Amino acid sequence: MKHRVSISIDQETLLKVFERLRTKEFNSKSHLFETAINRFLEEN
Repeated sequence: MKHRVSISIDQETLLKVFERLRTKEFNSKSHLFETAINRFLEEN
């Protein structure tokens, strides 16, 4: 089950997110953030 969360990020980071979404590597912002969080948690 997925849960909705809200985050605040600076504009520079958001622009980087949109750049990555344009590459079609991720299906959505949710997919990008979930992947990034999982990678971070696995490394730490």
